[in-house]
Amino acid sequence: MESKNKYLIVVTGPTAVGKTAFSIQLAQQLKTEIISADSRQFYHEMRIGTAYPDPVELKAVRHHFIGNLSLKDEYNVSRFESDALKLIQKLFRSYDAVVLTGGSGLYIDAICKGIDELPDHDPELRKKLKDELNEIGIEAFGERLKTLDPEYYEVVDRRNPNRLLRAMEVCLQTGETYTSLRKNSSKPRPINIIKIGLNVEREDLFERISKRVDKMMDDGLLGEVHSLLPCRDLNALKTVGYQELFRYFDGELELDEAIEKIKTNTRRYAKRQLTWFKRDEEMEWFSPGEITDAMAYLYTRMGEYQDE
Repeated sequence: MESKNKYLIVVTGPTAVGKTAFSIQLAQQLKTEIISADSRQFYHEMRIGTAYPDPVELKAVRHHFIGNLSLKDEYNVSRFESDALKLIQKLFRSYDAVVLTGGSGLYIDAICKGIDELPDHDPELRKKLKDELNEIGIEAFGERLKTLDPEYYEVVDRRNPNRLLRAMEVCLQTGETYTSLRKNSSKPRPINIIKIGLNVEREDLFERISKRVDKMMDDGLLGEVHSLLPCRDLNALKTVGYQELFRYFDGELELDEAIEKIKTNTRRYAKRQLTWFKRDEEMEWFSPGEITDAMAYLYTRMGEYQDE
């Protein structure tokens, strides 16, 4: 397919910064559709704790990869890369531009750059590492990874056991850092990619996070988490907002403590997201209210591609 005048518009940034509203405005002006690259929003059982777009937002612009899976479905970033690229090419038959949005840096990179060629899983080593993780706990396991690959430790979601296990596995298999092996050359993409990062002052971001968590609680997050107690060992639920409330139901935390921990851990996650995205020199940064400036930037970049 001739893709010279086809554009993938990436909108990313830390959690709670305002990506959903911004992407909808962008898509409406471009008269196109939105692909979500938020790996937690794939699961229809996790609507409240992952800040799904609300029904009005979903009606305003068609979204893809929102609530399309069950927690029990096997899915990973490699499958997302394949599925999303196929969908993008399909949408390009109808649209000149498609918006890709989300805060999962690994999933954004999978579309823009491709997945690196890493060694296959070693079942014996993986079992040994899982046993170690269960024995010493996720924090101590993360500290061990830090000694092997401090650079990846600074950007990885340290509450995601799968990410920690895979990085540790690759380090031990190869004797190299996971970071160095993930820096292979990008795969060629037959599309023009324009990246927009959203950010605000840190105090503003932290306030947005606090208000979002309060809204989630008002919207019924406690009930959602309670309904998922039987599934608590699934990897998708080993994430902020769910783990803290599982501890509340276990009697380890008071509810107020659990809510405060959600806010604290979300702030930490947002910092790691920014660390990841700030490394990307192709990213142009705006505040979520600068939609007019962002559109002007997009049209300028589109013109540059057409002049090449």
